[in-house]
Amino acid sequence: MLAGLGASQAEIAAPTGEVILTIDGNIANTNADGSAQFDLDMLMAMPAAGFETSTTWTDGMHRFDGVPLKALLDAVGAEGGKITATALNNYAVDIPIDAIEDAAPIVAYHIDGETFSRRDKGPLWILFPYDSDTKYQTELVYGWSIWQLSKLTIAE
Repeated sequence: MLAGLGASQAEIAAPTGEVILTIDGNIANTNADGSAQFDLDMLMAMPAAGFETSTTWTDGMHRFDGVPLKALLDAVGAEGGKITATALNNYAVDIPIDAIEDAAPIVAYHIDGETFSRRDKGPLWILFPYDSDTKYQTELVYGWSIWQLSKLTIAE
């Protein structure tokens, strides 16, 4: 089981809109062939978190809102030691489970109250509240902040 993450036995409904996130690997709860697929409405119906922060990729302060990654992993009953996050262009990063906290990072779907377009790093972006703590201001954490997120794979 993921450190500090309890697996949920809840059913995951099938998406009715465009699938923007697929989670596979070591998960207990699925709604597709061995994976859990989510559309934007499904993500927006989950517990939300948000913060204002600057980033090295945007100008000025912005408000980001989304689903805490921990809550998302909990919903699919994820078990493992790392997450491989993959972008639409197949760029991928590995995020250790022990880097995940209750409210950080989030899988952001809104910037300043608007959805992200693919041209503006959307539809999903893994973000940390960089300005809230120097522990989020490292090259390692910046490297985990993948935009155009489309897939999470849970591995041992």
